[in-house]
Parts: sequence; structure tokens; C-alpha cells
Amino acid sequence: MANLRDHMGRPIVAVTGIGVVTSLGVGKTDNWAALTSGRSGIHPITRFPVDHLNTRISGMVDFLPSSSKGASPLTYELAETAAQEAMSEAGLDSGDFGGPLFLASPPVELDWADRFSLYNSDKKESGSERLLRVARALKELDIFETTQFGSIADRLADRFGTRGLPITLSTACASGATAIQLGVEAIRRGECDKALSIGADGSATAEALIRFSLLSALSTHNDIPEKASKPFSKDRDGFVLAEGSGALVLESLEAALARGATILGIMRGCGEKADDFHRTRSKPDASPAIAAVRAALADAGLSEDEIDYVNAHGTSTPENDKMEHLSLSTVFGERIGSMPISSNKSMIGHTLSAAGAVEAAFSLMTMRESVIPPTINYDNPDPAIVLDVVPNAKRSAEVGTVLSNSFGFGGQNTCLVMAREPV
Repeated sequence: MANLRDHMGRPIVAVTGIGVVTSLGVGKTDNWAALTSGRSGIHPITRFPVDHLNTRISGMVDFLPSSSKGASPLTYELAETAAQEAMSEAGLDSGDFGGPLFLASPPVELDWADRFSLYNSDKKESGSERLLRVARALKELDIFETTQFGSIADRLADRFGTRGLPITLSTACASGATAIQLGVEAIRRGECDKALSIGADGSATAEALIRFSLLSALSTHNDIPEKASKPFSKDRDGFVLAEGSGALVLESLEAALARGATILGIMRGCGEKADDFHRTRSKPDASPAIAAVRAALADAGLSEDEIDYVNAHGTSTPENDKMEHLSLSTVFGERIGSMPISSNKSMIGHTLSAAGAVEAAFSLMTMRESVIPPTINYDNPDPAIVLDVVPNAKRSAEVGTVLSNSFGFGGQNTCLVMAREPV
């Protein structure tokens, strides 16, 4: 009989369902086949004009019905699609989940199509005055709801029958991992037997592209899109904006075993630390990231030597990759040169609010399948970053524990430790 409590006496949290959507496709099967074959989902942008833009490529999800309808509808569809897959795998009623919902979602703003629709519905005044006057007189809820941060979670709560007030959160690029952390903590506190944690982001808009370009954060390797994201390489020049979703059904191990559920993995530990250095840049000494990794290990009750693989944040920006290497080499010491560490973002790009959830899903699959996905485009190693990045081709390996890093803008650092089996 498996022990049902962890080293701190808390309920052990199991994963019983996983769902994923990225630019590589819908569902775990297609994503895993593409990921382990080293196939990139990065492609030229066709959703909006890119003339005169420095970056003209992305990992947008262009194959869903909502792909052309704006950030809010697409984020909802991404979340619903991943959650449906996770619920189905968990063997739960998709309309009566019965536990809380934690959704990581991008910040909201009125889509340009809606702005033009409102503006063109009248002829009086001009500019912002007309837009504000029309908006104030609007009697429809559809456009209004797209501007409400909690509206997507409200719809998901109705769709899946979750319990209580759904929580929507945005902790930048750590959001997806934070959603999982909140689910884990709710179960550990005894507030519920199960939780639905989702990270979804369909906000690869023209504005988002331009904003990140102005920060010099995006790759401008437009000619060969699939080669643009190259984490830890010497010639890396920025991340690739992307969309996607990841969903996990979390349950107390006791409840999962009692209903005969298949255990897909164990959430061993969560760690988070804030960085007060800069709105977008990471602290040069990597101390917040180091603290987040150590907090996750301590929460998991594991030593540095007990981690088999690191699913890196690995954005492909010059500064972030350097900081992540510094944090890992500080924590893991001499082991760092021989520990497998790979970046899913080399193939799917940076899915922003969804990244932590998507990469947690892939981390769990890495353990279940005994295959480590590669870091592709690793053709020009950075001599200042000595890591085993599982270069360019997948690797068969027995992986019993994974550390998954999410280091976000604004100093949001969240790390998750997962295990294949209960202790």
C-alpha cells in the first residue's frame, strides 16, 4: 500500500489526467510524437499583416475554430480543449468535476476586430471620444465579457461543473506553473480531493508581438522559422511568441486510488520566489531563481542528487538562458554538466501564460515514456553555458524525477518537482 502522506504529513497529490494543445497539434499523442521527433511548430505569421515588423514568425495555434476570432475566444477554446482531454483521461464526468478550477490566463484587452466594429457603428465625433461614447451605450454582453479577466474561467466552471469561485491568475511566464501550485496546495490543505489546473494563452496578437519586439525579446530569425528558437546556443537572439494550453487533473493519492484511477505522476514539490530587480530583466546573480529551485526541492523533500532531469525554462533569450544556467549550476554543482536539461520551447516557442502547464504536462510524459525530448537547433554551443541539453535528438532514459522551471517577467519564479511514482 502506497504511503498517502508526504514527508510533511500532507496528502500526496497525484496527476490523473493530462491535456495539451500547442502549435504542434491537439492532444498528447500528436504533441508527443512531434516533440520527440524534434519537429518545430514555429511558422510564418498569417493571422495579421507583418509588413515592416522585425519579427514575422510565431508558434500560433492557427488550426482551431477560434484561431481567427481574437485572444479571448481562442484562449477559452485552448483551455476547454486541453481540459476535456485531461478529464477524459482521468475518467471523470466532464460536466460535473466537483473540485475547484485554477486558470492561468493572459491579461485581457479589447480585440481590434471589436474596436473597429464599435468605432464603425457610429459617425459622430472621432477617435477615442467616439469609441468611448459607443461603448458606454452598448447593451450587449459579448464584447464586455471579453474585457473581464475572470470571464474565461467563469465559462469553464460552467462547462466542467467545477466547485466554488474559479480562480484566474496571471503571474507572467510562470502562470501555468502557479495554477498547478494552487491546485496542489488546495488539496494539501484538505480543501478538496481534486482540482483542475489549466494554463492557456491565445494572445499572440499584433500588439503582443510589437511590445515584445520593443523589449528586444523576440527572435528575428525569420528566414527559417523552425530554426529561430535555439535555447542555450551561442547565437540565440530571443524567444518565439507562441500559443497553447496545458491542463492537469490533480487528486489526492488517496482519492485517486480509492476510485481506481491510473496514476500518471506525482506532484512532489512547488517553490516560488519573487525577483525585485527589474520589470522584465532577471537579477544578474540569479538569487531569486536559485531560491525558487531550492524551495521546490525542500517542499518535495528531495536533495539535489535526486533530480534526474530538468525541463528548463529555456526561452532562447541571451540573458534568461545565462541566468538559468547560473541558477542550476549553483544548485546542482558539478552534476550540472552531465544532468540532462532540455527546452520544449525550442520546438513550440514560448506559450507565455500556458508555458508552465504545458511543460509540466511534457515533464510527466517524459517520465511515463522514458524518453527525454531534445533541445533542437543546438548547432553552436555557448562555451559559457556548459550543459547537457539533449542536443537535437531525443534520448531514451529512465527518469523518475523532474524539475520544471518557469521564470517569468516581473520577477515571477515558480518551480515544480514531479515524480513518476509515489514514495
